[in-house]
Amino acid sequence: MSGSALVAIPARMASMRLPGKPLADIAGRPLIVHVLERAVEAGVGPVLVACCEEEVASAVRAADGEAAMTDPDLPSGSDRIRAALDAFDPGRRFDRVVNLQGDLPTVPPGDIRAALALLDDPEVDIGTVAARIVREEERANPNVVKAVFGADGRALYFTRATAPTGPGPLFHHIGLYAWRRAALERFTELPPSPLEQREKLEQLRALEAGMRIAVAVVDSVPLGVDTPADLARARELLAPQR
Repeated sequence: MSGSALVAIPARMASMRLPGKPLADIAGRPLIVHVLERAVEAGVGPVLVACCEEEVASAVRAADGEAAMTDPDLPSGSDRIRAALDAFDPGRRFDRVVNLQGDLPTVPPGDIRAALALLDDPEVDIGTVAARIVREEERANPNVVKAVFGADGRALYFTRATAPTGPGPLFHHIGLYAWRRAALERFTELPPSPLEQREKLEQLRALEAGMRIAVAVVDSVPLGVDTPADLARARELLAPQR
């Protein structure tokens, strides 16, 4: 991989469905620390947690991680990532940043590397990943975002609908993005786009602005911890082996 990269993890305590999520205990460590460990294991560069509460920053630093405080009123994780990157790297040593959601404690480190590797193509602005849908009930589930992309991996659309229609596989989009820094800066200066607002999918702003998003297919969808039931499942998956 060319270029200098880091991984940034946005984290906020004010989750609607699971308040205090970053500090939820899983196998004796906060959720955010598990995500931090997966990012470190990817080995692509420094890892930075972008947070807006001191208790999250303290938990990260206690685990020997790096934390950057950001404005709690920023509208999105992408804005939080940009603010943290600007504070951490004003000299612009890093020209690529992976935005890893702070609620993916089981994300395979290889998925992080796969997204970042897409930026080796100079025409790609953003790299992301998707996994083939294997459960029939997910095909029509609006909470499962589908990635529609061509044979060359170029993203054509993202939607909550069942798409594309007709026979063939569907792909579950995983919210993990590798950004060129210039693309992230451009994106965060754009207003929300019509399709973004309609589908409630931030990545459509980039497509509507003409940015190129590339998709890598990975083996499975990591568990996202959004609800108490998800948290219970994460505790099962990450329980110490006896």
